[in-house]
Amino acid sequence: MPTENIVFIATGRRKEAVARVRMIPGGGKIVVNKRAFDKYFVRETDRIIVHQPFEATNTKNKYDVTALVDGGGLTGQAGALRHGISRALSHIDTEFHHILRKGGYLTRDPRTKERKKYGQKGARKRFQWTKR
Repeated sequence: MPTENIVFIATGRRKEAVARVRMIPGGGKIVVNKRAFDKYFVRETDRIIVHQPFEATNTKNKYDVTALVDGGGLTGQAGALRHGISRALSHIDTEFHHILRKGGYLTRDPRTKERKKYGQKGARKRFQWTKR
């Protein structure tokens, strides 16, 4: 099956962030929310997180990525984008699926913010106890 003119679409999630990813064969250009990848993710660690699936599958400059990311903070959005890219790559080739699963990139990180409980200051913190 030729991969020209085929669009691979996937959704990635992390914390409160959701990334809708469109991948097409190309030169490795990444656009996030209609902005350049380097301009959107300012921190180097976030850029490294996003590039991890490409490095694991040796597809560094083979696909162009267009992503719409919403919710959460920048690091959560980078994790959501990594998850979406990994899911799109797993649709492309079954070998990629095994590599990405082994690396842990296809597993959705379930850790989210714990809700505040009544009678307490936060999720775990309590009000200060006074004896008198």
